[in-house]
Amino acid sequence: MTDPQGNLVLGRTRWRRFAVVLVPALAAVGGLLFGVSAGAFPAQFTVSGQQFKVSADELRGDGFVQVPGWDRTGEGENVPVARSIIDDAELDNLCQSVAVPDGVIGAIFPGVDHIVLRIEAGGGGDPATASNLVIGLDQLSGDATFTNIEIGSDSADISGEPALAGQFGQRADRIVIEDLRQTAFSTSAGTFTLNGLSLRVLADSSMANNGECF
Repeated sequence: MTDPQGNLVLGRTRWRRFAVVLVPALAAVGGLLFGVSAGAFPAQFTVSGQQFKVSADELRGDGFVQVPGWDRTGEGENVPVARSIIDDAELDNLCQSVAVPDGVIGAIFPGVDHIVLRIEAGGGGDPATASNLVIGLDQLSGDATFTNIEIGSDSADISGEPALAGQFGQRADRIVIEDLRQTAFSTSAGTFTLNGLSLRVLADSSMANNGECF
């Protein structure tokens, strides 16, 4: 939408509808990731630009929306992402990991070749829960089931952001993803409850995947 002078006018994003999660591994996502040329709402915070990994045995979510977007780094770089949203989500055996960049390791910890920050939660039948969550991701895999899905919806209609008019989007009443594997640049949430939280700093390269989730 533009004003009388032809300048782009951005509407107010309905952030309360946004919830984070992971995007289905559908071919349509390819077009979504690169659909940012017409504009998209930015992330709510400046991102580091470093990817992190998320896995879960199963994700269950109600109120799923996905639209194109980008995250912005402190250096002013825009990183294209799929903005995935879930109103309420549960995750069994959630794992999140991020590897310290090699250049930092070599300068500060001589002789150490890999350091990983790993967070686990939601095991033992007591899942991690999230509400009003938003994620900026660039890759996802798993076995996904959608209830009442609409593929190809206008992103402006489902997000409330006029700048996304004409851009590909999708939504569903419910989403279930088994054996979730995802890489992302950002996650935000209204509430994120990590039952049975475990946080570890790992420097043992003999571990599977050097201690990362996958």
